[in-house]
Amino acid sequence: MTNIAVSRVKREFREIITSEEDQKSGIKVELVDETFTKLKGEIRGPPETPFEGGTYNLDIVIPETYPFNPPKVKFTTKIWHPNISSVTGAICLDILKDQWAAAMTLRTVMLSIQALLASPEPDDPQDAVVARQFKENRSAYLLTARHWAQVHAGAKSQGHNECEEKIRQLMDMGFAENQSRVALSSHSWNVERAVESLFNS
Repeated sequence: MTNIAVSRVKREFREIITSEEDQKSGIKVELVDETFTKLKGEIRGPPETPFEGGTYNLDIVIPETYPFNPPKVKFTTKIWHPNISSVTGAICLDILKDQWAAAMTLRTVMLSIQALLASPEPDDPQDAVVARQFKENRSAYLLTARHWAQVHAGAKSQGHNECEEKIRQLMDMGFAENQSRVALSSHSWNVERAVESLFNS
């Protein structure tokens, strides 16, 4: 990696780990390797969103051409959000593509991703299934996003969980837990439609 890239990443890394403001807003980074090309990011789910209380990990890869090109960032914690793939963790965010500017930093990226969790853009989706649910059945979307936050990101459970009961029903039919969760999530927790989709896949 070029010296420019390394010195920039070192500076930005220091900026995040020493900032009290970032610690309060739940943003962290740690090095994965000594060359500063791979980092692990962590963001807290924003308050008053279905992701509240969850901790989300990010895989950050710094390109040779940094800061003139954006870092490659994806979620490694599963999340149910219109702009993040529920399968691969890929993120649809303009500053990670064509709206990147060399003045932006890793901190900008982390805060922008955290802001995206609070204000989804369903008209520019990364996950069409989630975006459709967000637009057509908001209560199912909120239920699913909260359920995924509890299961995958360690958010606290809200008491009685109808999602778990429905997953158990499908597991009793012989489907795997994760397969059952994805099918139910994709079909707004309609057991019959989820079962049908599993038999047809």
